[in-house]
Amino acid sequence: MRKKEAKILIVDDDQDVLYSAKIWLRRFFTEIVTLHHPKKIFETMDGVQVVLLDMNFKKGFEDGQDGLYLLNEIKTHFPQVPVILMTAYGEVDLAVKALKEGATDFILKPWDKDKLYASVNVAVDISRKNRKLNQWQNLQEETHTHLLQTQSPTMQRLYIDIEKVAPTEANVLLTGENGTGKYVLAEHIHRLSLRKKEPFVHIDLGSLPENLLETELFGYGRGAFTDAKEDKPGKIENANGGTVFLDEIGNLPLQFQTKLLTLIQDRKLTRVGETKERHLDIRFIFATNEDLQQKVAEEKFRSDLYFRMNTVEMHIPPLRERPEDLESFVHYFKSKYEKKYGKSDLEMAAELWQAIKSYPWPGNIRELDHSIERGVIMAEGGHLKIHLQDPSTLATTTSTLNIEEMEMVLVQKAMQKFKGNISQASEALGISRASLNSRLEKYNL
Repeated sequence: MRKKEAKILIVDDDQDVLYSAKIWLRRFFTEIVTLHHPKKIFETMDGVQVVLLDMNFKKGFEDGQDGLYLLNEIKTHFPQVPVILMTAYGEVDLAVKALKEGATDFILKPWDKDKLYASVNVAVDISRKNRKLNQWQNLQEETHTHLLQTQSPTMQRLYIDIEKVAPTEANVLLTGENGTGKYVLAEHIHRLSLRKKEPFVHIDLGSLPENLLETELFGYGRGAFTDAKEDKPGKIENANGGTVFLDEIGNLPLQFQTKLLTLIQDRKLTRVGETKERHLDIRFIFATNEDLQQKVAEEKFRSDLYFRMNTVEMHIPPLRERPEDLESFVHYFKSKYEKKYGKSDLEMAAELWQAIKSYPWPGNIRELDHSIERGVIMAEGGHLKIHLQDPSTLATTTSTLNIEEMEMVLVQKAMQKFKGNISQASEALGISRASLNSRLEKYNL
Protein backbone atom coordinates (compact mmCIF):
# COMPACT_ATOMS: atom_id res chain seq x y z
CA MET A 1 0.00 0.00 0.00
CA ARG A 2 1.29 3.43 -0.94
CA LYS A 3 1.65 5.73 2.06
CA LYS A 4 -0.61 8.77 2.23
CA GLU A 5 1.21 12.12 2.39
CA ALA A 6 0.42 13.32 5.91
CA LYS A 7 2.13 14.48 9.09
CA ILE A 8 0.54 13.00 12.22
CA LEU A 9 1.37 14.31 15.71
CA ILE A 10 0.83 11.93 18.66
CA VAL A 11 0.91 13.41 22.19
CA ASP A 12 0.85 11.04 25.19
CA ASP A 13 2.82 10.65 28.43
CA ASP A 14 2.98 6.87 27.98
CA GLN A 15 6.05 5.88 25.95
CA ASP A 16 4.54 2.49 25.12
CA VAL A 17 1.48 4.16 23.62
CA LEU A 18 3.67 6.49 21.55
CA TYR A 19 5.83 3.63 20.30
CA SER A 20 3.00 1.28 19.34
CA ALA A 21 0.93 4.02 17.67
CA LYS A 22 3.95 5.22 15.68
CA ILE A 23 4.92 1.72 14.54
CA TRP A 24 1.39 1.03 13.35
CA LEU A 25 0.55 4.37 11.71
CA ARG A 26 3.85 4.79 9.85
CA ARG A 27 2.74 1.91 7.63
CA PHE A 28 0.08 4.20 6.19
CA PHE A 29 1.31 7.79 6.56
CA THR A 30 4.57 9.44 5.54
CA GLU A 31 5.48 11.23 8.79
CA ILE A 32 4.68 10.38 12.41
CA VAL A 33 5.87 12.74 15.16
CA THR A 34 5.57 11.86 18.86
CA LEU A 35 5.67 14.03 21.99
CA HIS A 36 5.95 12.75 25.56
CA HIS A 37 4.80 16.08 27.02
CA PRO A 38 2.33 18.64 25.61
CA LYS A 39 4.50 21.68 26.34
CA LYS A 40 6.13 21.45 22.88
CA ILE A 41 2.91 20.96 20.90
CA PHE A 42 2.75 24.43 19.40
CA GLU A 43 6.37 24.52 18.24
CA THR A 44 5.78 21.15 16.53
CA MET A 45 2.52 22.02 14.73
CA ASP A 46 4.09 23.23 11.47
CA GLY A 47 2.67 21.05 8.68
CA VAL A 48 0.72 18.78 11.05
CA GLN A 49 -2.50 17.50 9.52
CA VAL A 50 -3.91 15.47 12.43
CA VAL A 51 -3.27 15.48 16.20
CA LEU A 52 -3.76 12.36 18.36
CA LEU A 53 -4.07 13.71 21.91
CA ASP A 54 -4.26 12.00 25.29
CA MET A 55 -6.93 13.25 27.70
CA ASN A 56 -4.79 13.23 30.88
CA PHE A 57 -1.17 14.16 31.61
CA LYS A 58 -1.16 14.50 35.41
CA LYS A 59 -0.67 11.29 37.36
CA GLY A 60 -3.59 10.45 39.58
CA PHE A 61 -5.98 12.76 37.71
CA GLU A 62 -8.56 11.47 35.25
CA ASP A 63 -10.81 14.52 34.91
CA GLY A 64 -9.70 15.14 31.32
CA GLN A 65 -9.10 18.84 31.92
CA ASP A 66 -5.61 18.67 30.38
CA GLY A 67 -7.01 17.26 27.17
CA LEU A 68 -9.93 19.69 27.02
CA TYR A 69 -7.63 22.66 27.62
CA LEU A 70 -5.17 21.55 24.93
CA LEU A 71 -8.03 20.79 22.53
CA ASN A 72 -9.34 24.34 22.89
CA GLU A 73 -5.85 25.80 22.45
CA ILE A 74 -5.22 23.77 19.29
CA LYS A 75 -8.63 24.64 17.80
CA THR A 76 -8.06 28.32 18.62
CA HIS A 77 -4.67 28.55 16.91
CA PHE A 78 -5.05 25.79 14.29
CA PRO A 79 -8.80 25.54 13.57
CA GLN A 80 -8.28 23.54 10.35
CA VAL A 81 -6.42 20.68 12.11
CA PRO A 82 -8.57 17.73 13.28
CA VAL A 83 -7.90 16.48 16.82
CA ILE A 84 -8.54 12.86 17.85
CA LEU A 85 -8.63 12.23 21.60
CA MET A 86 -7.26 9.05 23.18
CA THR A 87 -9.05 8.04 26.34
CA ALA A 88 -9.59 5.15 28.76
CA TYR A 89 -12.89 3.31 29.02
CA GLY A 90 -13.96 5.25 32.12
CA GLU A 91 -13.57 8.59 30.37
CA VAL A 92 -16.15 8.14 27.61
CA ASP A 93 -18.38 10.92 29.00
CA LEU A 94 -15.41 13.28 28.83
CA ALA A 95 -14.71 12.25 25.27
CA VAL A 96 -18.31 12.98 24.28
CA LYS A 97 -17.95 16.41 25.88
CA ALA A 98 -14.76 16.94 23.88
CA LEU A 99 -16.58 16.09 20.64
CA LYS A 100 -19.03 18.87 21.41
CA GLU A 101 -16.10 21.23 21.92
CA GLY A 102 -14.52 20.50 18.55
CA ALA A 103 -12.72 17.13 18.63
CA THR A 104 -13.08 15.11 15.43
CA ASP A 105 -13.18 11.66 17.07
CA PHE A 106 -12.00 9.71 20.11
CA ILE A 107 -10.18 6.39 20.45
CA LEU A 108 -10.60 4.11 23.44
CA LYS A 109 -7.45 2.61 25.01
CA PRO A 110 -6.37 -0.07 24.40
CA TRP A 111 -7.35 0.62 20.83
CA ASP A 112 -8.25 -1.62 17.96
CA LYS A 113 -5.54 -1.09 15.31
CA ASP A 114 -7.95 -1.01 12.40
CA LYS A 115 -10.17 1.48 14.21
CA LEU A 116 -7.12 3.66 14.93
CA TYR A 117 -6.09 3.65 11.27
CA ALA A 118 -9.64 4.32 10.05
CA SER A 119 -10.10 7.24 12.43
CA VAL A 120 -6.78 8.87 11.50
CA ASN A 121 -7.37 8.26 7.79
CA VAL A 122 -10.76 9.98 7.90
CA ALA A 123 -9.21 12.86 9.87
CA VAL A 124 -6.48 13.28 7.23
CA ASP A 125 -9.16 13.56 4.53
CA ILE A 126 -11.01 16.13 6.65
CA SER A 127 -7.77 18.06 7.12
CA ARG A 128 -7.14 18.15 3.37
CA LYS A 129 -10.67 19.36 2.69
CA ASN A 130 -10.31 22.01 5.40
CA ARG A 131 -7.05 23.17 3.85
CA LYS A 132 -8.56 23.38 0.36
CA LEU A 133 -11.58 25.24 1.72
CA ASN A 134 -9.29 27.63 3.57
CA GLN A 135 -7.24 28.22 0.40
CA TRP A 136 -10.43 28.81 -1.58
CA GLN A 137 -11.73 31.26 1.05
CA ASN A 138 -8.41 33.12 1.03
CA LEU A 139 -8.52 33.28 -2.76
CA GLN A 140 -12.10 34.56 -2.66
CA GLU A 141 -11.08 37.16 -0.08
CA GLU A 142 -8.17 38.25 -2.28
CA THR A 143 -10.43 38.43 -5.35
CA HIS A 144 -13.09 40.45 -3.56
CA THR A 145 -10.47 42.81 -2.15
CA HIS A 146 -9.04 43.41 -5.63
CA LEU A 147 -12.44 43.88 -7.26
CA LEU A 148 -13.20 46.62 -4.73
CA GLN A 149 -10.17 48.61 -5.87
CA THR A 150 -11.12 51.16 -8.50
CA GLN A 151 -9.90 54.14 -10.50
CA SER A 152 -13.39 54.81 -11.85
CA PRO A 153 -14.89 58.12 -10.59
CA THR A 154 -18.36 56.56 -10.75
CA MET A 155 -17.33 53.63 -8.55
CA GLN A 156 -15.45 55.91 -6.16
CA ARG A 157 -18.62 57.94 -5.63
CA LEU A 158 -20.54 54.70 -5.11
CA TYR A 159 -18.10 53.59 -2.40
CA ILE A 160 -18.59 56.91 -0.60
CA ASP A 161 -22.35 56.26 -0.59
CA ILE A 162 -21.79 52.69 0.64
CA GLU A 163 -19.76 53.94 3.60
CA LYS A 164 -22.68 56.19 4.56
CA VAL A 165 -25.34 53.49 4.19
CA ALA A 166 -23.55 50.38 5.51
CA PRO A 167 -23.68 51.24 9.26
CA THR A 168 -27.45 51.89 9.07
CA GLU A 169 -30.33 49.39 8.98
CA ALA A 170 -31.60 50.73 5.65
CA ASN A 171 -32.71 48.26 2.99
CA VAL A 172 -30.45 48.47 -0.07
CA LEU A 173 -31.32 47.65 -3.68
CA LEU A 174 -28.31 47.01 -5.95
CA THR A 175 -29.03 47.29 -9.67
CA GLY A 176 -26.84 46.53 -12.64
CA GLU A 177 -26.15 44.03 -15.39
CA ASN A 178 -25.12 40.44 -14.74
CA GLY A 179 -21.48 40.08 -13.73
CA THR A 180 -20.94 43.64 -12.48
CA GLY A 181 -20.10 42.56 -8.94
CA LYS A 182 -23.37 42.94 -7.03
CA TYR A 183 -22.50 40.04 -4.70
CA VAL A 184 -19.10 41.54 -3.89
CA LEU A 185 -20.67 44.89 -3.03
CA ALA A 186 -23.44 43.29 -0.96
CA GLU A 187 -20.84 41.43 1.09
CA HIS A 188 -18.80 44.64 1.37
CA ILE A 189 -21.84 46.47 2.79
CA HIS A 190 -22.29 43.67 5.33
CA ARG A 191 -18.63 43.83 6.38
CA LEU A 192 -18.90 47.58 6.97
CA SER A 193 -22.13 47.19 8.95
CA LEU A 194 -22.73 46.72 12.67
CA ARG A 195 -23.74 43.13 11.81
CA LYS A 196 -20.34 42.19 10.35
CA LYS A 197 -19.77 39.40 12.91
CA GLU A 198 -23.17 37.84 12.22
CA PRO A 199 -24.21 35.64 9.25
CA PHE A 200 -24.24 36.87 5.66
CA VAL A 201 -26.62 34.63 3.71
CA HIS A 202 -26.75 34.85 -0.09
CA ILE A 203 -29.93 33.56 -1.74
CA ASP A 204 -29.97 33.36 -5.54
CA LEU A 205 -33.67 33.50 -6.43
CA GLY A 206 -32.81 32.74 -10.04
CA SER A 207 -31.57 29.28 -9.10
CA LEU A 208 -34.49 28.15 -6.91
CA PRO A 209 -37.27 26.17 -8.64
CA GLU A 210 -40.66 27.80 -8.06
CA ASN A 211 -42.12 24.68 -6.42
CA LEU A 212 -39.38 24.73 -3.75
CA LEU A 213 -39.02 28.47 -3.39
CA GLU A 214 -41.39 29.05 -0.44
CA THR A 215 -40.01 26.24 1.72
CA GLU A 216 -36.40 27.14 0.89
CA LEU A 217 -36.94 30.79 1.80
CA PHE A 218 -39.30 30.55 4.75
CA GLY A 219 -38.75 27.00 6.05
CA TYR A 220 -41.44 24.56 7.09
CA GLY A 221 -42.93 22.87 10.12
CA ARG A 222 -43.12 19.17 10.78
CA GLY A 223 -46.01 17.63 8.84
CA ALA A 224 -46.30 20.55 6.41
CA PHE A 225 -46.08 18.00 3.59
CA THR A 226 -45.46 14.27 3.19
CA ASP A 227 -41.67 14.31 3.59
CA ALA A 228 -41.59 16.99 6.32
CA LYS A 229 -40.45 14.71 9.15
CA GLU A 230 -39.06 17.55 11.27
CA ASP A 231 -39.05 21.33 11.55
CA LYS A 232 -36.63 23.09 9.23
CA PRO A 233 -35.75 26.80 9.20
CA GLY A 234 -35.52 28.49 5.82
CA LYS A 235 -32.56 30.32 4.34
CA ILE A 236 -33.88 33.70 5.50
CA GLU A 237 -34.21 32.49 9.09
CA ASN A 238 -30.62 31.23 8.97
CA ALA A 239 -29.53 34.86 8.53
CA ASN A 240 -31.15 35.93 11.82
CA GLY A 241 -29.00 38.58 13.47
CA GLY A 242 -27.12 39.26 10.26
CA THR A 243 -27.74 40.19 6.63
CA VAL A 244 -29.73 38.37 3.97
CA PHE A 245 -28.82 39.12 0.34
CA LEU A 246 -31.73 38.32 -1.99
CA ASP A 247 -30.15 38.18 -5.45
CA GLU A 248 -32.22 38.37 -8.66
CA ILE A 249 -35.23 39.65 -6.69
CA GLY A 250 -37.05 40.32 -9.97
CA ASN A 251 -37.50 36.56 -10.33
CA LEU A 252 -39.66 36.30 -7.19
CA PRO A 253 -43.16 35.18 -8.29
CA LEU A 254 -46.09 37.44 -7.35
CA GLN A 255 -47.65 34.85 -5.04
CA PHE A 256 -44.63 35.01 -2.71
CA GLN A 257 -44.15 38.77 -2.79
CA THR A 258 -46.83 39.46 -0.16
CA LYS A 259 -45.11 37.17 2.33
CA LEU A 260 -41.77 38.87 1.71
CA LEU A 261 -43.39 42.30 2.09
CA THR A 262 -44.78 41.30 5.51
CA LEU A 263 -41.35 40.08 6.55
CA ILE A 264 -39.64 43.32 5.49
CA GLN A 265 -42.27 45.51 7.17
CA ASP A 266 -42.77 43.61 10.42
CA ARG A 267 -39.66 41.42 10.65
CA LYS A 268 -42.00 38.48 11.23
CA LEU A 269 -41.89 35.14 9.43
CA THR A 270 -44.24 32.15 9.37
CA ARG A 271 -42.89 28.80 8.23
CA VAL A 272 -44.89 26.77 5.72
CA GLY A 273 -47.40 24.58 7.59
CA GLU A 274 -47.29 26.68 10.77
CA THR A 275 -49.34 29.56 12.18
CA LYS A 276 -46.71 30.70 14.68
CA GLU A 277 -45.01 33.99 13.84
CA ARG A 278 -41.27 34.18 14.42
CA HIS A 279 -39.61 37.54 15.04
CA LEU A 280 -36.38 38.02 13.12
CA ASP A 281 -33.59 40.58 13.37
CA ILE A 282 -32.35 40.91 9.79
CA ARG A 283 -30.91 43.51 7.46
CA PHE A 284 -31.98 43.16 3.81
CA ILE A 285 -29.94 43.75 0.67
CA PHE A 286 -31.54 43.08 -2.72
CA ALA A 287 -30.11 42.89 -6.23
CA THR A 288 -31.54 42.76 -9.72
CA ASN A 289 -30.47 43.08 -13.35
CA GLU A 290 -34.04 43.88 -14.40
CA ASP A 291 -36.03 47.12 -14.65
CA LEU A 292 -38.27 46.69 -11.61
CA GLN A 293 -40.15 49.93 -12.32
CA GLN A 294 -41.15 48.46 -15.67
CA LYS A 295 -42.24 45.24 -13.95
CA VAL A 296 -44.31 47.30 -11.49
CA ALA A 297 -45.96 49.10 -14.43
CA GLU A 298 -46.72 45.72 -16.02
CA GLU A 299 -48.13 44.48 -12.67
CA LYS A 300 -45.50 41.73 -12.50
CA PHE A 301 -44.00 43.17 -9.31
CA ARG A 302 -45.75 44.71 -6.32
CA SER A 303 -45.24 48.46 -6.06
CA ASP A 304 -45.38 48.42 -2.24
CA LEU A 305 -42.68 45.74 -2.12
CA TYR A 306 -40.55 47.70 -4.59
CA PHE A 307 -40.70 50.87 -2.48
CA ARG A 308 -39.98 48.93 0.73
CA MET A 309 -36.93 47.33 -0.85
CA ASN A 310 -35.18 50.39 -2.21
CA THR A 311 -34.77 52.66 0.80
CA VAL A 312 -31.41 53.25 -0.88
CA GLU A 313 -30.88 52.24 -4.51
CA MET A 314 -27.35 51.90 -5.85
CA HIS A 315 -26.55 51.32 -9.51
CA ILE A 316 -23.37 49.46 -10.46
CA PRO A 317 -22.11 50.50 -13.90
CA PRO A 318 -21.15 47.87 -16.49
CA LEU A 319 -17.48 47.21 -17.13
CA ARG A 320 -17.59 49.06 -20.47
CA GLU A 321 -18.43 52.26 -18.53
CA ARG A 322 -15.45 51.97 -16.21
CA PRO A 323 -12.50 51.57 -18.62
CA GLU A 324 -10.13 52.92 -15.95
CA ASP A 325 -10.39 49.55 -14.16
CA LEU A 326 -10.03 47.21 -17.13
CA GLU A 327 -6.23 46.97 -17.17
CA SER A 328 -6.05 46.31 -13.42
CA PHE A 329 -8.66 43.54 -13.66
CA VAL A 330 -6.92 41.92 -16.64
CA HIS A 331 -3.54 41.81 -14.89
CA TYR A 332 -5.09 40.53 -11.65
CA PHE A 333 -7.01 37.67 -13.30
CA LYS A 334 -4.01 36.81 -15.50
CA SER A 335 -1.72 36.57 -12.46
CA LYS A 336 -4.33 34.62 -10.48
CA TYR A 337 -4.77 31.94 -13.14
CA GLU A 338 -1.09 31.75 -14.06
CA LYS A 339 -0.48 30.82 -10.44
CA LYS A 340 -3.41 28.39 -10.36
CA TYR A 341 -2.40 26.52 -13.53
CA GLY A 342 1.35 26.65 -13.07
CA LYS A 343 2.09 29.05 -15.91
CA SER A 344 4.18 32.17 -15.49
CA ASP A 345 4.53 35.52 -17.24
CA LEU A 346 2.42 34.73 -20.29
CA GLU A 347 2.89 37.37 -22.95
CA MET A 348 -0.07 39.38 -24.19
CA ALA A 349 0.19 40.50 -27.80
CA ALA A 350 -0.59 44.14 -28.56
CA GLU A 351 -3.42 42.99 -30.86
CA LEU A 352 -5.00 41.00 -28.04
CA TRP A 353 -4.80 43.91 -25.63
CA GLN A 354 -6.44 46.17 -28.22
CA ALA A 355 -9.20 43.58 -28.74
CA ILE A 356 -9.80 43.40 -24.98
CA LYS A 357 -10.12 47.19 -24.78
CA SER A 358 -12.48 47.31 -27.78
CA TYR A 359 -14.72 44.46 -26.65
CA PRO A 360 -17.93 45.62 -24.86
CA TRP A 361 -17.89 42.79 -22.27
CA PRO A 362 -21.65 42.13 -22.10
CA GLY A 363 -21.00 39.64 -19.27
CA ASN A 364 -18.92 42.27 -17.46
CA ILE A 365 -16.32 41.31 -14.81
CA ARG A 366 -17.54 37.73 -14.64
CA GLU A 367 -17.07 37.28 -18.40
CA LEU A 368 -13.61 38.86 -18.21
CA ASP A 369 -12.69 36.50 -15.38
CA HIS A 370 -13.80 33.37 -17.27
CA SER A 371 -12.26 34.54 -20.56
CA ILE A 372 -8.85 35.07 -19.01
CA GLU A 373 -9.01 31.76 -17.14
CA ARG A 374 -9.72 29.96 -20.42
CA GLY A 375 -7.01 32.02 -22.10
CA VAL A 376 -4.40 30.94 -19.56
CA ILE A 377 -5.45 27.28 -19.88
CA MET A 378 -5.29 27.41 -23.69
CA ALA A 379 -2.05 29.44 -23.84
CA GLU A 380 0.44 28.31 -26.47
CA GLY A 381 4.14 29.08 -26.73
CA GLY A 382 4.06 31.36 -23.69
CA HIS A 383 1.34 33.59 -25.19
CA LEU A 384 -2.07 34.29 -23.68
CA LYS A 385 -4.81 33.16 -26.05
CA ILE A 386 -8.31 34.64 -25.79
CA HIS A 387 -11.06 34.34 -28.40
CA LEU A 388 -13.53 37.23 -28.33
CA GLN A 389 -16.70 37.63 -30.37
CA ASP A 390 -16.69 40.39 -32.98
CA PRO A 391 -18.12 43.49 -31.19
CA SER A 392 -20.01 44.50 -34.34
CA THR A 393 -21.80 41.14 -34.32
CA LEU A 394 -22.77 41.69 -30.71
CA ALA A 395 -24.11 45.13 -31.49
CA THR A 396 -26.33 44.01 -34.37
CA THR A 397 -27.80 41.11 -32.43
CA THR A 398 -28.51 43.00 -29.22
CA SER A 399 -29.18 46.65 -30.09
CA THR A 400 -32.93 46.17 -30.50
CA LEU A 401 -33.40 43.77 -27.58
CA ASN A 402 -34.34 44.46 -23.98
CA ILE A 403 -32.38 42.83 -21.14
CA GLU A 404 -34.57 39.72 -20.93
CA GLU A 405 -34.43 39.20 -24.70
CA MET A 406 -30.64 39.63 -24.65
CA GLU A 407 -30.40 37.08 -21.87
CA MET A 408 -32.59 34.63 -23.79
CA VAL A 409 -30.44 35.04 -26.92
CA LEU A 410 -27.24 34.44 -24.93
CA VAL A 411 -28.71 31.32 -23.31
CA GLN A 412 -29.87 30.00 -26.69
CA LYS A 413 -26.47 30.59 -28.28
CA ALA A 414 -24.63 28.94 -25.39
CA MET A 415 -26.87 25.87 -25.51
CA GLN A 416 -26.43 25.62 -29.28
CA LYS A 417 -22.66 26.06 -29.09
CA PHE A 418 -22.25 23.35 -26.44
CA LYS A 419 -24.92 21.07 -27.94
CA GLY A 420 -27.14 21.13 -24.87
CA ASN A 421 -24.36 20.45 -22.34
CA ILE A 422 -25.59 22.28 -19.21
CA SER A 423 -22.22 22.23 -17.42
CA GLN A 424 -20.25 23.69 -20.34
CA ALA A 425 -22.93 26.26 -21.21
CA SER A 426 -23.30 27.49 -17.62
CA GLU A 427 -19.51 27.80 -17.27
CA ALA A 428 -19.30 29.81 -20.50
CA LEU A 429 -22.10 32.11 -19.34
CA GLY A 430 -20.52 32.53 -15.92
CA ILE A 431 -23.58 31.28 -14.01
CA SER A 432 -24.39 28.16 -11.98
CA ARG A 433 -26.06 25.06 -13.44
CA ALA A 434 -29.11 25.81 -11.29
CA SER A 435 -29.33 29.38 -12.64
CA LEU A 436 -29.07 28.13 -16.23
CA ASN A 437 -31.79 25.51 -15.63
CA SER A 438 -33.99 28.25 -14.17
CA ARG A 439 -33.51 30.41 -17.28
CA LEU A 440 -34.18 27.49 -19.62
CA GLU A 441 -37.47 26.95 -17.81
CA LYS A 442 -38.21 30.70 -17.71
CA TYR A 443 -37.78 31.12 -21.48
CA ASN A 444 -39.25 27.69 -22.31
CA LEU A 445 -36.06 26.67 -24.14
